[in-house]
Amino acid sequence: QVQLVESGGDLVQAGGSLRLSCAASGSIFFINTMGWFRQAPGKQRELVARIVSDGSTAYADSVKGRFTISRGNAKNTVYLQMNSLRPEDTAVYYCQADIFPSPLRGPYDYWGQGTQVTVSS
Repeated sequence: QVQLVESGGDLVQAGGSLRLSCAASGSIFFINTMGWFRQAPGKQRELVARIVSDGSTAYADSVKGRFTISRGNAKNTVYLQMNSLRPEDTAVYYCQADIFPSPLRGPYDYWGQGTQVTVSS
């Protein structure tokens, strides 16, 4: 059993900053990719940022230069530092990971429950 638990969502004014955290726990052999997605009301879920085990990263054009994704030293945590927040960043943010539960199984796609980020103008 693998769980992803997010934290850090909050209400913040435009121009402010937030740091989201996500911790993976359970039966984990190796985590390949971890990422953050978001879904605003009435919109499809979209990729915000992704980080691979080798450290390479990718960002949505809308957040480049404002958001930074990183992984913790234990490699089972991922962070999203969000600066210069805008009202259009308002959404539920979901953590996602591609995980091998064992050397011979996976990778499987796991999701957290989501954390609300609201940016007021």
